[in-house]
Amino acid sequence: MLRSMYSGISGMKNFQTKLDVIGNNIANVNTYGFKKGRTTFQDLVSQQIAGASAPANGRGGINPKQVGLGSQLASIDTIHTQGSLQTTARPLDLAISGDGFFVVSDGTNDFYTRAGNFYLDQDGTLVNSAGLKVMGTDSDGNGAPDEIVIPTDAQSFSIGADGSVSYVDNAGTLQTAGMIQLAKFANNGGLQKAGSNLYEETTNSGIAVLTTAGQAGAGEVVAGALEMSNVDLSAAFTEMIVAQRGFQANTRIITTSDEILQELVNLKR
Repeated sequence: MLRSMYSGISGMKNFQTKLDVIGNNIANVNTYGFKKGRTTFQDLVSQQIAGASAPANGRGGINPKQVGLGSQLASIDTIHTQGSLQTTARPLDLAISGDGFFVVSDGTNDFYTRAGNFYLDQDGTLVNSAGLKVMGTDSDGNGAPDEIVIPTDAQSFSIGADGSVSYVDNAGTLQTAGMIQLAKFANNGGLQKAGSNLYEETTNSGIAVLTTAGQAGAGEVVAGALEMSNVDLSAAFTEMIVAQRGFQANTRIITTSDEILQELVNLKR
């Protein structure tokens, strides 16, 4: 009887966590590059009432008797499926069609993002909305990671599907500012969310492998478009209803167990 109360409490906690994840998904339904979360559960240890026995002396075997003690949180996954691409026609809006992440840096640490709404600062450096510099290889050809700078007096610029950044200088000559690099990981699900549409590398994500867009399994860069959130509202609302009913069912377990305890207390009046 008391076991049922503790099972109900564990179920309520888990469904509350599930609702928290669903709420975050719905709140970010229009966040560029957002990847939805998913909650999974697993059962807790079971109390052994009686063990199993093998067939013997002409009698068949007996199965074990166990009582479960509730559920626990198994994982909160980040689902890295492709979001739909929204056309913006803005040349600094970039989307990745396929695998990979843009690399941005604060000068000390590298972060990774699928949100490609980039801007130019007063020096012509390509940055994200928080001022982190977009990393790639510059035009000197040494292949070392560096920021992308478009001269402020450039007449026009464009970004290719391979991440190459070209511009027309004030003399009318086509020049190359560098190439935006993409980062790939052995385990995208192992990345840790750092807020502001950013991810951080962890010990289980693997080391970031920088590559050119469209090569080595990396996706292509689509200029003039942004990747939308991969949250499906219809699925999110369905999961919310399931979580709500599961929460209510667990509260009913606690209520019923309490009523039985009350009947036991009132046996002798």
